[in-house]
Amino acid sequence: MNVMKSFREALSNAKHVLILTGSGISAESGIPTFRGAGGFWRKYQAQNLATPEAFTANPSLVWEFYEYRRRVANEAKPNKAHEAIASFQDRALKEGKNVTIITQNIDELHQRAGASNVVELHGSLYKTRCTVCNEVAVNTNIPICPALEGKGSPDPNIMISNIPKNELPLCQKENCKGLLRPHIVWFGENLDEYVLKEAFNAVENCDTCLVIGTSSIVYPAAMFAPQVANRGIPVAEFNLESTPATRHFMYHFEGPCTITVTEALNP
Repeated sequence: MNVMKSFREALSNAKHVLILTGSGISAESGIPTFRGAGGFWRKYQAQNLATPEAFTANPSLVWEFYEYRRRVANEAKPNKAHEAIASFQDRALKEGKNVTIITQNIDELHQRAGASNVVELHGSLYKTRCTVCNEVAVNTNIPICPALEGKGSPDPNIMISNIPKNELPLCQKENCKGLLRPHIVWFGENLDEYVLKEAFNAVENCDTCLVIGTSSIVYPAAMFAPQVANRGIPVAEFNLESTPATRHFMYHFEGPCTITVTEALNP
């Protein structure tokens, strides 16, 4: 039997679908993955900026990096894979089914494509958290503050970032005015307990799973789909290449997500 046809039949019988997505799906919208060769901003690897230590040492530099990322994400558009997922979810909901999207991405392209019930494992570029009062707020302004206007260029010849702290994004709560940070889970930090609980519930209750555009090496997301597969539940992986988790899965579709995911999910 044709492999895609077999998966589509399994999907049509599912009542609780889990869709896991990673940076590969957004890469096709032009958003850098910052992993592997060439994953640099200026002279820095993202892993060296996305840490609490880097923010403490130079919040100006880290905010310039995230201003760049916010601008890139803002200019990007959801691609055919994002749209196929949102349309599939909408049709499934009308049929009384449940579709949960768990994403490692922070760009909100799923939501902009029309998806709902999106669990953001690593946070969002469009949310901030106060380092003093911990208030989480939505902020879609580009730039996020006047001092970051025109900042964030990835040019490796730019060496200095010295915006004063009192000109960086600050908490708007009365009597606080603490320094804001991106509401993103950085390297060395734990995922939000509530978000993790939502994710585990979806993993435990799904009867079909799609893994789209993820390297399957970042934990805890990397263990979700293998856990599902170990229960004998159909798991389909959509990626440009095989991953360390491929051997666990019933289906593997190699190629651009905009092609393979669209074929799998469109009516």
